Amino acid sequence: MLSNKKFKFFTILTSLIAASLLTSCATLTEDITVDTKSDSTINYDTYKTYAWSENSQIIFDAIGQWEQPTLDTDEEVKFVINRELRAHGLRQVTDNPDLYVSFVAGVDTTILELKEDPNSNKKVLTNVPKAALVIALIDGKSGYTIWLGHAVGNVQPQQTIENIRKRIDYAVSEIFKTYNKKK
Repeated sequence: MLSNKKFKFFTILTSLIAASLLTSCATLTEDITVDTKSDSTINYDTYKTYAWSENSQIIFDAIGQWEQPTLDTDEEVKFVINRELRAHGLRQVTDNPDLYVSFVAGVDTTILELKEDPNSNKKVLTNVPKAALVIALIDGKSGYTIWLGHAVGNVQPQQTIENIRKRIDYAVSEIFKTYNKKK
């Protein structure tokens, strides 16, 4: 009987730990929403090469209010975008690319939302800063934007560098899931 109790305890403990781990993974990115727009008349298979536009950047955060000072967020975003483009069969070049890649990211600290106050169970207006990342793919010959993706999420204050990287990876990966798919 004792071993049966130990087994039940172990099973319950294991279930709680697994549920806790799954919940912690889900909550890190659950606030991030993604949308893409593309021209359905374009054959994306004709695009084989890309180069970075000089305009790609994170909006400058002079006082370090929301950007982690020990992490080069621009390079992190570029790294994941490069990975996704390579996964879709595109190759980076320096001259005459089929596509130019550009991104911009920033934070709007003035967003207000109704949130439930745990003390009163009433909805109260609360400041919820939002971060956004927009990625554009621009035809190298015409200069027209042919594909656009964006992600929006809540600003996560005091996140570890590892968590910031996970959120960037998630946002960019989700944005590129629809690239080259007929809508």
